[in-house]
Amino acid sequence: MSSKVPNPAEIQKEIDQFLKQKYGDRVVTQNPDILHPPEQGQPGEDQTANINFDLKPEELEAYLNQYIINQELAIEVLATKICTHFNRMKLETRGNMDELVGNIKSNILMIGPTGVGKTYLVRLIAKKIGVPFVKGDATKFSETGYVGGDVEDLIRDLVREAGGNIKLAEYGIVYLDEIDKIAATSHTYGPDVSRTGVQRNLLKLMEESDVDLKTPHDLAAQMEAAMEAQRTGKIKRKKINTKNILFVMSGSFSGMVDIIKKRLNQHAIGFGSHPTIGTDGGDVDYLALAKSEDFITYGFESEFIGRLPVQVRLNELDAESLYQILKSPQSTVILGKKRDFQAYGIELNFEDDALRQMAELGYHEKTGARGLVTAAEKILLKYEKKLPSTTIKSFTVTSTMVLTPEKELDILLNRHSMKQFQKDFLASTGIVITFTPGAQKVILDKAKQKKSTFQAICRELFADYEYGLKLIDIPEFTIDEKVLENPQGQLEALIKQTYHSK
Repeated sequence: MSSKVPNPAEIQKEIDQFLKQKYGDRVVTQNPDILHPPEQGQPGEDQTANINFDLKPEELEAYLNQYIINQELAIEVLATKICTHFNRMKLETRGNMDELVGNIKSNILMIGPTGVGKTYLVRLIAKKIGVPFVKGDATKFSETGYVGGDVEDLIRDLVREAGGNIKLAEYGIVYLDEIDKIAATSHTYGPDVSRTGVQRNLLKLMEESDVDLKTPHDLAAQMEAAMEAQRTGKIKRKKINTKNILFVMSGSFSGMVDIIKKRLNQHAIGFGSHPTIGTDGGDVDYLALAKSEDFITYGFESEFIGRLPVQVRLNELDAESLYQILKSPQSTVILGKKRDFQAYGIELNFEDDALRQMAELGYHEKTGARGLVTAAEKILLKYEKKLPSTTIKSFTVTSTMVLTPEKELDILLNRHSMKQFQKDFLASTGIVITFTPGAQKVILDKAKQKKSTFQAICRELFADYEYGLKLIDIPEFTIDEKVLENPQGQLEALIKQTYHSK
């Protein structure tokens, strides 16, 4: 047995190999980077100076409105409360103020259908302010952490996003999507017990708690801690406090409207009924009328909802909103597709009518702004496949392309193929070749039948025309349907006619 004491990296490597041999890829050990955050006074400590504590609500609101369409009310609420959260944090951490006992953070609950920009909105805010941001899916967590994941992993991920800087991570934003999926039902058995447990575990984090960066099930971290304790005689625990971490949660809350309607109808029976809401519902936005009691009925603990005091309703996106998203200079859909083609040296442009057609197609996908990506891919996928193999350097998406993309692609490729034949013929002979519309159609039909190209059919039909037309010394020649009936015979007749006339 070797007397050499292995270092932490060697221990990590041996444990990884052992676990992989025994369990395959089902077990992954924790990344040790977060176990060694910058110590006090080391490089990285001043990263908190980059946080924009002085940002005003109207400044953040104006910034978000450049990127997000048709969510003005949600942006107003988020910009105001998040700016206040960070400015107040600055006041309390840098001033000589007494701490408020029982203070509740402005944690946020966002309600809205898929694809309306919830994640994008929070990510933009974190980027603008300059704090680390992590996103999680509530459905992946369990009460114990043995199945799925442990909610405290979100906080550890925040430290990783902060490059191991615990102080910076303590000002971060945690975004948890599909929070409605951890609501308990009326049953008291099965997975609902676990869902309630997840709520309670999250509740601890949303209030204030210390999260140990070494997880109990991380064997490498525990062995390293044991070796450190043996060397120094002390157990040093690295933790992150969640006091100032902002939690933003979101969900679509399917079925919530029925709960709200039931409450309103019950109240309408007695005194204090709502005079503007009838039983038919009309155009009432019921989710905007949601109260804490509705979320409790939905399946949330009252303490959990109480720790989400800021509730924001996001609008569903109609076709006009989707068009505005595409038209925006900041549109990630359009900029992304342009970059896809730019990777092949092709400039991509869009007509305004094409954007409107794409918005309509995206709307019918019923997935919000994500439907725009789906629509764009359906339209442009074959273009993205075919055009890099051509010499086409730019093209514009028209409304006709949106409606019949494959047909228009054939026309584009064959038109390009025709121009390439004309260019090559001019370079070889100095003679300008033109085609009548009827001739173009005949050649295109032949190309389609033979699964060939316009250029290849022309080379086959007019193999002798370069030499023949040079003999008669003419500056240009037009190919019509008559020429196509007998190309070789027409060329011979033209040569004879030219020489007889001399």
